Amino acid sequence: MNNKLIGLILIVAGAALAVWGYNIYDAATSQVARALSGDTPMKAWVGMVGGAICVVFGLSRMR
Repeated sequence: MNNKLIGLILIVAGAALAVWGYNIYDAATSQVARALSGDTPMKAWVGMVGGAICVVFGLSRMR
């Protein structure tokens, strides 16, 4: 039961982190920076990749 609770928490936190990263990626200031320099903010990558990793670990704990 404890592993399922941890898995559920990781899935919820990972989804929230991925959405936060995507919001940073899609922000107007980020779009202007990408248009001018071609760089994506590091916060966006950390949020999206970190969120995906949390979701994968959460799903593995649910088994």
